[in-house]
Amino acid sequence: MSRTVRTQSATVARRPLATPQEIAEYCGVPLGTVYQWSSRGGGPKLIKVGRHLRARWDDIERWLDAQTIAA
Repeated sequence: MSRTVRTQSATVARRPLATPQEIAEYCGVPLGTVYQWSSRGGGPKLIKVGRHLRARWDDIERWLDAQTIAA
């Protein structure tokens, strides 16, 4: 009798990582700005996957929440 163990991450559907183009469109900034964030710091946390930049959508949302200005 085999027993299957499920982790929480296995039961949660994962979204594909965001590309720089998707980040730019979502944040309403030029694509070059996303690349500046990568090279100079700032912006959402970016991940290097091979030679490609990607971001987790949760990291983008957290970064945007941190940018919110209290009125």
